[in-house]
Amino acid sequence: MTWRGARLPLPKKMVVRLIFKLALLASAVPALAAVDVDALWNYADPAASEQRFRLALAKAQGADAAVLRTQIARSLSLRNRFDEAHQVLDELEPELAAAGAEARVRALLERGRTWRSAKQAQRAQPLFHQAFEAADAAQLQVLAADALHMLALAAHSLDERVQWNQRTVTYARSAADPQARYWAAVALNNLGSDLREANRLAESLAAFEEAQRAHEAAGRLAAVRVARWQVANVMRLLGRHDEALALQLALERDNDAAATPDRYVYDELALLHTARGNEARAQHYRSLRQAMETKAP
Repeated sequence: MTWRGARLPLPKKMVVRLIFKLALLASAVPALAAVDVDALWNYADPAASEQRFRLALAKAQGADAAVLRTQIARSLSLRNRFDEAHQVLDELEPELAAAGAEARVRALLERGRTWRSAKQAQRAQPLFHQAFEAADAAQLQVLAADALHMLALAAHSLDERVQWNQRTVTYARSAADPQARYWAAVALNNLGSDLREANRLAESLAAFEEAQRAHEAAGRLAAVRVARWQVANVMRLLGRHDEALALQLALERDNDAAATPDRYVYDELALLHTARGNEARAQHYRSLRQAMETKAP
């Protein structure tokens, strides 16, 4: 994908990776539930998460059991086992009327996520609308913000994505639940990505900078690093190479200290050194990037 008016490309796979990573981080913000599903989730390993949910389900009853089954469906959907996810939700459907608002909202969300992951966004959108209305009415603000964020991801057009992300930010910021307010940071990241795609770079930078401040305030270090990368990326696209280089070098140092090198930081550093006419340093970072690719399983 090439951003209109930008001189250098930004891979779509990388954008999706960053958005997905932040969405999963936000999903770990607990909603009101007797069962703590977030303590059972490891989004990097949905298969292991499924096993924890099934173990918890063996001892759960009523609404807790229903909520756990929605998360089993999500664990299947994350592994592209869409038919199995739908089957779990189909079997749960007759019990939802008595299961409470949270279970009903989560069932709608997971059905919608399953359809969207299967590239049937048109079937997902009405479910996300229903999930938002039900969650908002029940004062489940974390889940309501999640539903709005999913409406943005499932939107047909870039303009619609921008509008839904703006609505998510507004809703989350005004929420009484402090955990729901964290969704503003996630939506700001997604808004920044959409505005970058629209070549509205100054607005994109402002959104990413707001997202960074929100993540910092929440103490979410992994999300802060993503936001810092986004800020530096847009600075590069705006031609602010010195500032972008300083930010990416700082990220490289932090990643090295944590023993978590990032190939996308290396990509940006290579591009920045090329823009500054230092091809030797650019090749150095391309080599680091290639070495990571070679080691990847």
